[in-house]
Parts: sequence; C-alpha cells; structure tokens
Amino acid sequence: MSKSRMPELISEAQTTEEAFLRQIFVRDQMAEWSKSPLIMARAEDVYYWDVDGKRYVDALSGIYVASVGHNNRRVIEAIHRQLDTLAFSPPMHGTNPVAIQFANLLAELAPGDLSVVKLQCGGSEITEAAIKLARQYHRLTGSPGKYKIISRYQSWHGSTLGALSASGLKSRKTVNEPMAPGFLHVFPPTCYRCPFGKSYPGCGITCASIIESVIDMEDPATVAAIMVEPIGHTGGIIDPPEEYLPMLREFCDRHNILLIFDEIITGIGRTGQMFAAETFGVVPDVLCVAKGLSGGYAPLSAMICRGPIADAFWGPVAENPGFVEGHTFEGNPISCAAGIAVLQEILERDLCQNARTQGDRLSHHFRRMAETHGVIGDIRGKGLFQAIEFARDPATKESFPAELAFGTRVGRRALEKGLLCRFDPNWIAFGPPLTTTSEQLDEMVSILDASLTEILQEIDA
Repeated sequence: MSKSRMPELISEAQTTEEAFLRQIFVRDQMAEWSKSPLIMARAEDVYYWDVDGKRYVDALSGIYVASVGHNNRRVIEAIHRQLDTLAFSPPMHGTNPVAIQFANLLAELAPGDLSVVKLQCGGSEITEAAIKLARQYHRLTGSPGKYKIISRYQSWHGSTLGALSASGLKSRKTVNEPMAPGFLHVFPPTCYRCPFGKSYPGCGITCASIIESVIDMEDPATVAAIMVEPIGHTGGIIDPPEEYLPMLREFCDRHNILLIFDEIITGIGRTGQMFAAETFGVVPDVLCVAKGLSGGYAPLSAMICRGPIADAFWGPVAENPGFVEGHTFEGNPISCAAGIAVLQEILERDLCQNARTQGDRLSHHFRRMAETHGVIGDIRGKGLFQAIEFARDPATKESFPAELAFGTRVGRRALEKGLLCRFDPNWIAFGPPLTTTSEQLDEMVSILDASLTEILQEIDA
C-alpha cells in the first residue's frame, strides 16, 4: 500500500458508514444495532450529538462514567499538561509522581482505614485484582484453603473470566461457560420481589442471614471473600435494606472473610457521598472504583484496601512475593492526572451535595410519574443512581407480559426523542453526570414522561 493512498483511506474510514458497521463490534447484537446505528460525534456538558447532528441529553453519564460532564476543561487541560511531561512510566520498575499523588488523594478520601491503593485501567481488571488479593492474603496469613468467593445473582462485576465468574447474569455467563471454579452465588436483596416470598421489615433480612448459612455449609475455612455491589445495578438498581450490609460486615468479621465492595458504579459521588460505603455507613476490607473515577477521559480504576491487609504483603522477597498482580498501563500518568482533576472538581464544586439535591428532585419526579401513569411499582436507588420498575398492576406487583418488553419500548422511544438512559424489559435507570442542574434533570424526566405516555397510549389503542 502506498503512503499516498493513506489520507484517502482515513477519509473513507471516517465517512463510509456501511464499511464502518462491518469493521467494529459494539455491545449490542450487531445485526440488530446496524438497523439504526448510533454513532456519537461530540459531547458537551450533559449532551451528546450524533454524526447527523441530533442532540441527546445524557441521563446515563455515557455509562455511569462522565461524572463531571463532557468536555470538562479542567480535566482536559490537566491531561494536556501531563502529556507534555510524562505520558508513560515503566510499571515493572517503579511508579511516577502523579500516580503517587493520585493514590494519596484517593486514600485520604476513602472511609475508615482504607488506605492502600492499587491502580489499574478498568472495572473488570480491578475486581479481578480484588479476588486475587483475597486469595493471596489468606495464603500469606496461614489460611491457604480459603479461596471461595461468594457473590450474588443478578450482579455484574466485569467481562474478564474471573470477574465474569463472580457475576450472576445467566445471559452473559452461559455463552462463556464453564466459568472459573470457586465462585458461589446467593440471591440479592430484591425487597420488591423477595425471592423468599417475604416482606420487609418482618422478613428477618433472610437475604443476608442466609449468606452465613452458606458460609457454614461450605465451611468457613474455605471462604475467602464476599463480593457485593452496595447497590446492585443489573437487577434494576437493587438498594438493600439498611440492615443488610452491616450484617455482611459482621459475618466477615466472625469468619475471617474479606468484605469486598464493588463500587465501580456507586463510587465517586454517585450515591451522594464519595463512596456508597459512606452512604450505608459500612467500611469494607477492599473497595473497588472505576467508571466515574476519571470522568471518561482516560481508562482508570483503583482498589483501596485496609492497611492491615496490605501489611500481609510486606516483607523479605525470599519469604513474601508481595501482591502478584500487574498490568501494562497501571498507574498511567495520563489517567492519574485525569483522576486528580476529576476528584478536585467533585470536591471544590461539592458535587456530592449536588448529587443528593438532584437525587431528591429525581425521586420527586419519579413519584409524580408513578401517581400519573399508574404503572410504576417501585422506585429505588440513592443520589443520582435511581430506577423505576414497571408493573402492569402496582397493587399486585403484576409485571407486564414478557413479550411486550415494556421498559425496553419506553427506553427506545426515549432514545428516539433524544434521551440516553438505561432500559430493560422491566425497569429504567437514570445516572446523569454529577454536574447536572435542576433544569437539565427536568428535561431528562420530561422526555421519559412523554415517552411513557406514548407507549401506554399505543398499548391501549
């Protein structure tokens, strides 16, 4: 291929949609997605524009990532400055000043004695790192038989094999089975549709107490960790009863088990506090964050663990190999510069408070919609991480017929009207940027409301 042909090829690659659709995989089923492809061209604040110039209001932060809004100049300028200084440092031989600065800032913000940070690039990498940490920790501290990880059905911890094995979604696991060994699953705290047929608060928090029974049946000497999202996402924003996470903390303390919080989504201000651990008042042994940590400007994730756990990996190399885990781009200075700028934005603009304020406003909007339309059975979540679950009859909790895919129809109609949100056959979730104003939030809800109205009218016609 001649070099003179390259500009022409680049231009074609940018403009030829048919060729593009066959040269890239997206997360949706390709044949279905290609019928109406969504290709974003630019973004600003809480808005996207696609290649055709259509504007979308972003009620999902991209995918819970754009925590401080799109085209945030503070973050972009921090990245530019870092590019002029150091773009990559050798992770096999050491680290770099900006990674140290970022890790120290994150440790200062973390609750309790969570004080030691491991940096990676994405959520799957860091949840896998937490699994490895739990197993290696027990091996180093004299309990090599503790290797099992207890997590929940309807959970999502990532796409790589270990993280996928901890996840509890059959739609994503079955096609990749067999999974890695050593992973157990329990039912999540779905109070609205309790898997045990009970009602809160007279349920005895069975969803939590049964976990200790599982620990006992498996033998505590074989269980390394319990891994949970403080608020589950993929089951429809599953926020637990207030007793749930403290009970898990007690079980872990009693049986020498590490408690791992997957805060890939719920961390970095999403629930109205810097970490959902603070929202619920429970400090885990290990806390994983990603997504909003760098605002979508560079790949970045972090695992924060308690000091005494990190101490187990400290010692003479002949006796202690340290934490055996590493990736090429960990502690990347560009990513860390973005992370520092994002945290500074959140702290200086008090975006956690804004998440609480706008979260209250969002809850009010959802309650009003429930009263108006009569098909919203439950409203769940905290801060700017909330969902509505649809019910054909809220009084009996009867769902819409599965073949109707009601929530998906509403979500797709909203997308046609220029609203990005998370939609599922039975529920719709919002997770807009922490910078979202009242006016912008009202616009988001207005589009959803109009979309719901239209779908109901079509069903009734």
